[in-house]
Amino acid sequence: MQQPTQPPAENEPRAETYPPQPPRYEHRPPATLADDPLRRSPVLASILALVPGLGQVYTGYVRLGFIHAIVVATLISFMAASVEGALIPLAALFLAFFWLYGIVDAGRRAVLVNQALLGRLDVDLPEALSNPKLRGSLPGGVAVMAFGALLLANTLFDVSLRWVEDWWPIVVIGFGAFLIYRSVQDRLVGQGSRGGQGTTAEESAGEEL
Repeated sequence: MQQPTQPPAENEPRAETYPPQPPRYEHRPPATLADDPLRRSPVLASILALVPGLGQVYTGYVRLGFIHAIVVATLISFMAASVEGALIPLAALFLAFFWLYGIVDAGRRAVLVNQALLGRLDVDLPEALSNPKLRGSLPGGVAVMAFGALLLANTLFDVSLRWVEDWWPIVVIGFGAFLIYRSVQDRLVGQGSRGGQGTTAEESAGEEL
C-alpha cells in the first residue's frame, strides 16, 4: 500500500525545479561605479576631445592622444604652408572628419573603460589608469632633447630656424616609422605568447600520456 507523501519540512532544502532556471544576471548597482576613482565620464571625455587628443589622454589612452594631436597639427601645418593648393580642400575635409572622430572616439572609450570596471567586458584597462606612473620613453626623450637643443641654439647662439619650415615633414615620416615598429613589436610579442601557450599545452598532453 502506497503511503501518502508528507510535505517537506521548512528546514529541509526544497527540490530543484525542472527544467532548471538559467542563472540571473547579477547587475552591480550604479553607486559602485560612481564611487570608483577610475570611472570616466563620456560627456567630459567628449568635451575634452575638442582639443585633439586630450579626451583620449583623459580616458587613459595617452599614446593614442598624442597620435591624434600630431595628426591634427600636421594637417593644419600642411594647409598653412599652402604647398599644393589643390590638396587643401581634401586636407580640410579629412581634418574635419578626424577632429569629429576624435570626439566620438573619446566618449566611446570612456564607456569602454566603465564597462571594463564593471566586469562586463573582458578587456584590459589602459596602462595609464591601471598603473598611473611616469614611465620613461627612449624615442620621446630623444625628441624632447632635440627640440630643446634647437630652441637653446636659437636663443643663445641666434641659430636660424628657417630650415625647419622645409624639413618639418621628416618628423611625420619618423613618427610613422615608429608606429610601424611598435606594431611589429606588438605582433611579435602576441605571437610569442600564443606560441608559449601552445608549447605548454603540448607538454602537458605529453606528460599525461
